[in-house]
Amino acid sequence: MTTPIHDYALLGDTERAALVSRHGAVDWLCLPRFDSPACFASLLGTDDHGRWFLGPVEEATATRSYREHSFVLDTVHETATGRVRVTDLMPFGDGRADLLRVVEGLDGEVEMDHEWVVRTGYGKVLPWVSRVRDADGNTVIRAIAGPDMLVLRGDRLPEPEDHHHHDRFTVRAGERLEFSMTWVPSWSEVPGALDIRSRVEETVRHFDEWADRHRHQGPYRDAVTRSLLVLRLLTDEVRGGIVAAPTTSLPEDVGGERNWDYRYCWLRDASLTLEALLACGYVEETRLWRNWLVRAVAGDPADLQIMYAVDGSRELPERELDHLPGYAGSRPVRIGNGAVDQQQADVLGEVMIALAEARRLGVTESDESWAVQRALVDELCGHWDREDHGLWEIRGPAQHFTHSRVMVWAAFDRAVRAVEEHGHEGDVDRWRELRDRVHAEVCERGYDADRNTFTQHFDTREVDASLLLIPTVGFLPADDERFVGTVAAIEEDLLRDGFLLRYRTESGVDGLSGDENPFLACSFWLAEAYARTGRVDDAHALMRRLLAVRNDLGLLSEEYDPATERLLGNFPQAFSHLALVQAACAIADADAAADRG
Repeated sequence: MTTPIHDYALLGDTERAALVSRHGAVDWLCLPRFDSPACFASLLGTDDHGRWFLGPVEEATATRSYREHSFVLDTVHETATGRVRVTDLMPFGDGRADLLRVVEGLDGEVEMDHEWVVRTGYGKVLPWVSRVRDADGNTVIRAIAGPDMLVLRGDRLPEPEDHHHHDRFTVRAGERLEFSMTWVPSWSEVPGALDIRSRVEETVRHFDEWADRHRHQGPYRDAVTRSLLVLRLLTDEVRGGIVAAPTTSLPEDVGGERNWDYRYCWLRDASLTLEALLACGYVEETRLWRNWLVRAVAGDPADLQIMYAVDGSRELPERELDHLPGYAGSRPVRIGNGAVDQQQADVLGEVMIALAEARRLGVTESDESWAVQRALVDELCGHWDREDHGLWEIRGPAQHFTHSRVMVWAAFDRAVRAVEEHGHEGDVDRWRELRDRVHAEVCERGYDADRNTFTQHFDTREVDASLLLIPTVGFLPADDERFVGTVAAIEEDLLRDGFLLRYRTESGVDGLSGDENPFLACSFWLAEAYARTGRVDDAHALMRRLLAVRNDLGLLSEEYDPATERLLGNFPQAFSHLALVQAACAIADADAAADRG
């Protein structure tokens, strides 16, 4: 049986992440970083493609929660004979790549299964496994394949069994067993053991202290806090890149081809993440990503990509993994992302908006950071009017997408304001002229006067959820009748069972077969639009509906199928969580305005 996406929990340490199921299977783990090949890939295949299972033998009821504001996961399994707690975490801040698991007997006794199946190379490579001693003389299990070494240690070790390692044991009330797995390069010495108790405490303390810094005080504070923590976890602490999701190829349409690799840093998604963090008071985090940006885009501004690897690398060739059957049979399984070579004219606008907000909040520009922005805007002057593939990375023909043009306007606007308000140097007269020209073009060619709505692109009467961002970026005020009409048209065309689609796939604009489900970020954008246009009750109603589809740990994927009530797409998805934060902030502002009269 395929594990539902909502049954997974996220573990991570800000350099790598794992998904563990409600019943105790670590089915996805890439080491040593987010975009490395997976050593546990059963999420996209079978148990033989790698997993680490630690759970009851008999049928059990599982309840779980994160400890405080951390990603230390406590799962209590209750069987007919007793209760046991399994604590899972990836400890933060020790410069290592560890996954720790602790089993504690609570009541009675519970028989446990322990299975460790390592397959590197996305479940394809069978490693050489042996028992060795570490520097302290303790026996451990070592798996080696190519550049990877994985070391399993514990209070009792599983035995080899047909290319798996398996153990079965009974835990009684008051008993505690510790297990850990560590990745190191295969040419390294076997690493020593950690003090697991202290690592748990330090990890909880770190995330609690970080969460306590945010200043959002609206009615959805708890949901905002968990979403901010997800965004923090997906931000590489060392390299500075912000990944869109820790997974690849979880389907938007089960059984279909809309399966993509999101383990990379999209400039757009990262910029929006920064905007969400800045809105809640996290200013210093901007510097880490800005420095990453300067490194990633260094060189000819004409070579700007829409995405990069987490370390800023440019080569992300897309290929299909034929040895994996895919989640619930959804093929192909892809790694890399072919959209890296697309022209997406909105990207620079998002970057400029995020960095402008950072400036407003007191983050000073370095010489390099403004020089990069200036060069990118100057380069935009020469091709701002080209067709592109848009926010949604369509694989059909390029178009003059209205949202892309709005973001071109935003790029010029923030550049002009950097000169006028902050004294930076630049070709402000040219930027100002182009800003005004783009604005006029959008209002003429991207607007359907008969229906009183902006359109998806200049050659269609279709609408698109991205148009909801028009007032968010300052292109028009939210009470402009053209935007109010756009909201109405989007509601009419794109609402499905109370949730919002990105666009109508039957229009053929994206060049793909099959359908997709409502896109959660778009639904949050609609809640934000309601708040901005004075429909505050509607905003709260939609917000409550959206929060109800989170899993029990407050996590969201990319899409939601109202018919089957299941989360779909890569998980957890930064885009969904950042949109949640932005919607909550807009609703809080609308509530405050209403209270003032």
